[in-house]
Order: sequence, then structure tokens, then C-alpha cells
Amino acid sequence: MTDETRIPPAALMLGLAGLIPFLWSAATHLSPALAGWAGQWLPPMFLGAYVGLTYGTVILAFMSGTLWGFATKAEGREAALAYALSVIPALWVFFMVTDASANSTIYLAAGFVGLLLLDGTFSALGLAPRWWMRLRVMLTVVVLACLAVPLQT
Repeated sequence: MTDETRIPPAALMLGLAGLIPFLWSAATHLSPALAGWAGQWLPPMFLGAYVGLTYGTVILAFMSGTLWGFATKAEGREAALAYALSVIPALWVFFMVTDASANSTIYLAAGFVGLLLLDGTFSALGLAPRWWMRLRVMLTVVVLACLAVPLQT
């Protein structure tokens, strides 16, 4: 692995830390005892599927901003395309994740799949760092697994 393809430690650690709310969402959905204990101190939006939906919405919007930053490296028509593509995750989540239903969870998961495709596009255009896809695939797999938990029960 070259230095260009190695995920920088700070990006890796922050990416992994960003999984905590998704993991918490899955854990408190799977364990009524954990949810009951945590519910003594936390409001319902920080438990179970709600936290996954809320946090996932924030992350898709954040990732639009990240892609926008990558678009600044492009020029001409490629820049116009990159800027247009970069807003898709935020618009998707704004219009599609409207409540705490299973449908919204499915749409949120679809948004993360679509984001991964956009990540691949930005990577193929040379706008993202060479290590980007290694990080994004790893994080997306965990996010999708966590979002699937409430859909299984």
C-alpha cells in the first residue's frame, strides 16, 4: 500500500467514530434492556431506529458538502457536473426521508448506496483522494448493516 492509498489516521478515526450513532441505533433497537436503561436519560430520538434516521439524514447532507469540496478541483463542464452531482444526497434525504417509517429507512439506505456510487464517480474523475473509496466502502457497509436492523424485526 502506497502513501497515496493509505487512509490518513485522522480520517480513519473520525470515520470510525462517525459510526457510533449508527451502531448505537442498532444496539438499542436489538436490546430492549439497553434501550430501557438509556431511555432513563436520553429522549426517544436518541434510541433505536430514530437515532439512525436522524443521524443518517445529517450525514447524507454532510457528505453532499464533502462532494461539493471535491467538485472545486474540477474545471469547465466537469465542474458543472460535479457540483450538480454533489447536491444529490442532500436533496434525496430532504425529499425522501420524511418520517420514522420503514419506508424512510429504506430510502435512507438507498441514499447511502447512491452516495457510494457518487463517491466512485468522484474518485474515477480524480477529484477524491486515492484512499477515499477504501474508507467509504468500509463505512457504508457498516451503515447499511445498522440501518437494516430495524427492518428485520
